[in-house]
Amino acid sequence: MRTPAIIINMKTYAEACGAEGQKLAILSEGISKSSGASIALAPQQIDLGLYADRFDIPIFSQHVYNAKQGSTTGRTTPEAINSIGCAGTLINHSEYRLPAEDVEALVSRCRDLGLTTIVCTKDAEESRQYAKFGPDFIAVEPPELIGGDISVTTANPEVVADSVRLVKDAAPEVKVLCGAGVKNGQDVRKAIELGADGVLLASGVVKADDQQAVLLDLVSGL
Repeated sequence: MRTPAIIINMKTYAEACGAEGQKLAILSEGISKSSGASIALAPQQIDLGLYADRFDIPIFSQHVYNAKQGSTTGRTTPEAINSIGCAGTLINHSEYRLPAEDVEALVSRCRDLGLTTIVCTKDAEESRQYAKFGPDFIAVEPPELIGGDISVTTANPEVVADSVRLVKDAAPEVKVLCGAGVKNGQDVRKAIELGADGVLLASGVVKADDQQAVLLDLVSGL
């Protein structure tokens, strides 16, 4: 995935269900193509196959389990998302935290499949720890700022800069994203100034009254 990047986690918001979610995907794909910006989506799990087949932008799973293929009912495995054409997956989002050993195992399984991994972390020290597992991206998101009105780049810019520094010291090839409260192009510009390779956001786009205007503003910050 090209950087700097904007990755939109659609979560399970009502505004991202069914036809409404597909409208956002169409907007994102169109703006990505017209602007040249790197935009990726993580739709609801039920929509992964549809989105991966229909849209020509990277599609990520919101979560995968460190479960074997077979008699593990209700689990989404790395092998399954790979088989339907997903680009990769989020791992360890603050709303679906995993033990460190599962994070490490999932990064390894995804790497073997050629899937891009975005490992979410809560702070700079965890970013350093998980960078050693060799994911493609670390996405630092202080939990207390997720879904809020103030971007991490304003409320706690140090956690972004410190994460970038510690990740690069631990694993120079790993890229860093930041999230939590990111909503506009100014937030994106600040993230990049702090050394990040892009942003991971959700409600700022999905729940916006004018999703197109928000997407265009975000892209202006790249």
